[in-house]
Amino acid sequence: MLQKIILPSRESWLEHRDRIGGSDAASIVGLNPYRSNIDLYRIKTGQIQPEDISDKPYVKYGTEAEQYLRELFKLDYPEYEVFYEENNMFLNDRYPWAHASLDGWLRDKQGRMGIWECKTTNISSSTQTLKWKNRIPDNYYIQVLHYLMVTEFDFVILKAQLKFDYGEDVYLQTKHYKIERADVEEDIKYLEHEEKKFWKNVTEHTQPALLLPAI
Repeated sequence: MLQKIILPSRESWLEHRDRIGGSDAASIVGLNPYRSNIDLYRIKTGQIQPEDISDKPYVKYGTEAEQYLRELFKLDYPEYEVFYEENNMFLNDRYPWAHASLDGWLRDKQGRMGIWECKTTNISSSTQTLKWKNRIPDNYYIQVLHYLMVTEFDFVILKAQLKFDYGEDVYLQTKHYKIERADVEEDIKYLEHEEKKFWKNVTEHTQPALLLPAI
């Protein structure tokens, strides 16, 4: 059964993140370029503390921009009802090791429920541009698969704001990516299997084998 809870503060929300969250999922399958599955294992078993990046300029920008990008989405796509509550957390007793905290959730004209995810990123190389060409980067793809797994919703729309700095000029490119659950069921099942296996490692304090992202 799916349950949505609203925590009273960000501090309380942080304290409740003791399960696998969306930003953790890519590490588990070796697709997070910034954190390995071993790093995540050590965090979840209390051996190390995660780095606090909330004061990083790019994180603060993304956090502040999200509310405005959500409102723009409402204007650009009036066919969707858009919902959001601060410090939200979705839990599902089918997946007791997991939680999902969403940037927003949607309802379409047919009454289907969807996930709204927002990403902002500074593009500084052609390699970064290619990662967003007709697809979303692997780590974000795994993140939205995790959200589909927990919520059991029907689709995802990811809004990406790509920011290019040219001296004093700033160029913004906005992209929208829609993923239907029916098209990625096998990937969701794979992620469920890997997360369940990883969480068994955590609860039994058995370190998994190291997985590295492809170079």
